[in-house]
Amino acid sequence: MVKIDKIVPGGQGIGTLEDGKKIFLWNVLPGEEVEEFLVTKKKSKYLEGIATKIAKKSEKRVKQKDDCFLSTSPWQIFDYQFELKTKGEIVKECFTQNGIKIDIPEVITDGKEWNYRNKMEYALYFDKEDEKIKLAFHQRGTHRKVPIKKSSIERPEILEQAEKIVLGLNERREEARKYQSLILRCSKSGVVSGGLYENHKAHPVFPSLSDEILGISYRYSPNGFFQINLPVYEMALREIKENLGDSSKILDLYSGVGTIGLSVASDRDLTLVECDKSAYSELEKNCRQVFDARLRSAFSSRTVSRSPVVTGSEHSSSVVTSGGPSNEMPPRSHIVEKKMGTHRNMIHPILAKSEEALEYIEPEMTVILDPPRAGCHQKLLERILEVLPERIVYLSCNPITQARDVAILSEKYQIMSVKAFNFFPKTPHIENLVVFVKNYPSAVGLREG
Repeated sequence: MVKIDKIVPGGQGIGTLEDGKKIFLWNVLPGEEVEEFLVTKKKSKYLEGIATKIAKKSEKRVKQKDDCFLSTSPWQIFDYQFELKTKGEIVKECFTQNGIKIDIPEVITDGKEWNYRNKMEYALYFDKEDEKIKLAFHQRGTHRKVPIKKSSIERPEILEQAEKIVLGLNERREEARKYQSLILRCSKSGVVSGGLYENHKAHPVFPSLSDEILGISYRYSPNGFFQINLPVYEMALREIKENLGDSSKILDLYSGVGTIGLSVASDRDLTLVECDKSAYSELEKNCRQVFDARLRSAFSSRTVSRSPVVTGSEHSSSVVTSGGPSNEMPPRSHIVEKKMGTHRNMIHPILAKSEEALEYIEPEMTVILDPPRAGCHQKLLERILEVLPERIVYLSCNPITQARDVAILSEKYQIMSVKAFNFFPKTPHIENLVVFVKNYPSAVGLREG
């Protein structure tokens, strides 16, 4: 019998086996007693697995909606209020482990627990019994495919379109093994785009979708990067916008297709840095669209500035700036820039790695960080601590690496606020927002020790 002590940041419950080894289990809640479990991974000091028989159940356990919940949304068994509470506690634990003292943060949600995902990737499974292809997900911790009977976290339009595509495959008697996966995305208005990925072939180009975020229209590829839960994302953006401070200059690092910077700071001198060429292409288009909309608005209100407009500065450079060791920058490796606007109100997309665009960090600016799960590059954190921009707004999809970065930045910054957002209900995933300022007298988070 294994008693579950708590939920860890990875999303599993942790317990101790009779031999003293730790075990991390899915399909459990704190306080539950597990009689039987399936081991999916063995390590020298711990095991991972899935609970298959619960002898004592928690009062916070609820009936899952989907048979495939362990593959897609393993916290379907959590009472929703308990899910929110647990996510706040996980954020606090991540920060505590890195020596950062904070209160349990508020977890902000729009209250929608189901059918929130605007993108889904399915596997294809060939059922030998009826000789038909079926939609599937991979069983957690294995390569085994599990056919889908019902799935409740994606938009209904997505599942409906996926079923139509599979119906067509079966009518043509195609083979499931021909395809790598099926990816579909849905706009707010219900338009679905995407399709099948064939093995050993280049990824197809699907029709773009468009959506409005805080009143700004964006075009994006269904198989590219775009936020999954737009209503909650807009809630996070409003919080970011309220915390930009008074700086006229904003630097948006790891900007993706630009939905953070352009949504919250298109009225300021805005620089956006993205390293993925596909995402940068979308970023450039979105910057142009926002800039053109600004021009139309200015013309209509007869307030167009007479300052010159720069519409196409592009270069590749390997210049090292001079000025002593503290200002020295490494060579710039093919940084591509576009400048749109006037010298006071510029939109400036840049194709570069954020850690290679260090020269754009200035003292009198607000820096927005939205890195991948691995967190910020060490060189970037070091440069921030050297230049000391006025304010940092850090949105993260991984509180574990965010807390590590916060510990580094707290050498010269203090935390003004910490708020979590439930972008992905019924899953362990947490989006967490931290706002830093220099020498803020009433900070809510302090470096311990």
